[in-house]
Amino acid sequence: MARLQVLLAALCFGTTGTAQALGPDGIDPAAVGAARIACGGALLVVFALLVRRGGGPRWAIGPVLAGAAGVAAYQASFFAAVDDTGVAVGTIVALGSAPAITGALEWLVHGRRPPGRWIAATALAGAGVALLALGGSSGAGISPLGVGLAVVAGASYATYTLASKRLLEDGHAPEGVMAALFGLGAVLIAPVLIVSGPGWLATGGGLALVLFLGVVPTAVAYVLFARGLRGLQASEAATITLAEPVTAAALGVFVLGEAITEAGALGAALVLSGLVLLALRPGGARNRPPALAAEPA
Repeated sequence: MARLQVLLAALCFGTTGTAQALGPDGIDPAAVGAARIACGGALLVVFALLVRRGGGPRWAIGPVLAGAAGVAAYQASFFAAVDDTGVAVGTIVALGSAPAITGALEWLVHGRRPPGRWIAATALAGAGVALLALGGSSGAGISPLGVGLAVVAGASYATYTLASKRLLEDGHAPEGVMAALFGLGAVLIAPVLIVSGPGWLATGGGLALVLFLGVVPTAVAYVLFARGLRGLQASEAATITLAEPVTAAALGVFVLGEAITEAGALGAALVLSGLVLLALRPGGARNRPPALAAEPA
């Protein structure tokens, strides 16, 4: 169930690009990202208040601040990377580096060494993401600054994932964790929206776009992600979210009428192969409770 919840979250994440493509033209992507976090963060706070069941454990300030910073930094660095070095390279580096950085940090900070199956699955999925992105590349040049910003985006996502995992392990509800990180993250990234000018939010198309992005690929998706993360290692959850670009590519073909290249089709197959490999349980894990099976050896 935990893997399915994270996979469903990734499917929700994958609707972002199509929604933006169907939305109004001429809006700064970074402003859209900031508005998305503001709307989603507000919804998560309201939802967390509605389902709150009395007092809980004390909040560790460090993980909360780190997670919120990860939420805000990912939006800013990813859009800046794409603007500087192009969608293809920015996507490859950001999405491809996030699972690897997550696994490395989890091993370094918590001593949880990722299993060999995770390494193989991540390599397959990462190669697939590269082919998916390059399949649609327009030949834009590679910028060292843009690549560096994309790595920052991958590290930001890894930081957010590990901080969320820590707070969930402390006993906080998934809804509360997402509300805390996205609520504070929205405050941190608010200047981006203010500087870019929020006037477009007053239009029907702009408001519909932000509401969809705030509900589906943010509020709903991240609650699912957090619930699944409770039963998985952070590195495994990060790898499963590589289903996002496959979803985005499929929506591009069937909704936007985009053509998919042979490289793109092969990339999608590699990502799916990596996810299937990750979903296969070792023989001994079938007889153990899910919570124990997810713990490192």
